[in-house]
Amino acid sequence: MIQRRDFIAGLGGAAAWPLVARAQQGERVRRIGVLMAGDENDPERKTFVSAFTQALAGLGWTDGRNVRMDLRWYGEDINRIPVLAHELVGLQPDLILANGTPKTVALQRETRTIPIVFATVADPVARGLVPRLNQPGGNITGFANWEPSMGGKWLELLSEIAPGLKRAAIMFNPGGGPFDLLMPSFETAARSLKVVAIIAPVHSDAEIEAAIVALGREPGGGLVGMGGGFTNVHRASIISAAARNNVPAVYPTSDFVRNGGLLSYGPDVVDNVPRAASYVDRILRGEKPGDLPVQFPTKFEMVVNRKTAKALGLAIPPSILLRATEVVE
Repeated sequence: MIQRRDFIAGLGGAAAWPLVARAQQGERVRRIGVLMAGDENDPERKTFVSAFTQALAGLGWTDGRNVRMDLRWYGEDINRIPVLAHELVGLQPDLILANGTPKTVALQRETRTIPIVFATVADPVARGLVPRLNQPGGNITGFANWEPSMGGKWLELLSEIAPGLKRAAIMFNPGGGPFDLLMPSFETAARSLKVVAIIAPVHSDAEIEAAIVALGREPGGGLVGMGGGFTNVHRASIISAAARNNVPAVYPTSDFVRNGGLLSYGPDVVDNVPRAASYVDRILRGEKPGDLPVQFPTKFEMVVNRKTAKALGLAIPPSILLRATEVVE
């Protein structure tokens, strides 16, 4: 059973456009490319696409009527991202929506003219996608999904739900995780909490297993799973290894917890969908992506799994239960 409560809500800034249908006035059919992470049968990913389609429809753009959507998924093979980016650009769409940092980077390498809207990018300035946030210029804009303080927030929550925490590894893939953005706050929180900070770069299931086994050898080990395409693709391996080795873990997105993880805290990524759709609408109607500011999350969610906590021998403190968006029983 899932209990849900609103945690932090609200759409603000330039993205908060009313979702009202507008007449197309005989416009030509526009082509929108979409480059997605993961598998097209993943319920969480399907929710993202469905929400985007519905948001566009609310703005007057209906797939099959005045827009055509070309979706590409890379499944579990991140090496397919450049191939799919090249394929989408080759279709010469009017605009491309990118869900994630590696996808946006790959698209940028392919085109500097086709408008690109990203729905989730960790640090667009550091990754060279835009020179500035308020007026990005060029052909790329969108919505960042992480703030620098998130690394420390994850560790604080992990310490709160696992008060015996002594060592914590922050796990990431060097090719895609927002390590440079989040590591400073993680290290600051570790010093404050007197927790040993461990840096755990991983490139495969074998390295994921080894890192988590090492954490579980002695009591007091914990895991922070950093966001990114690699982490999402290897979600099942991370959750399984944490459970087998009795390692409490905090994750960046709620799909980890709904699939057996302990705790998650992060932006409500589906909330970025109507915001991204509003930018797609504005660009298709003539605005330039370089004039639309990059924006940060406005809604966050915390999800905790009571069954997993019990299996780890942890009691979920009231402070977390009161703030939880969802409690998975």
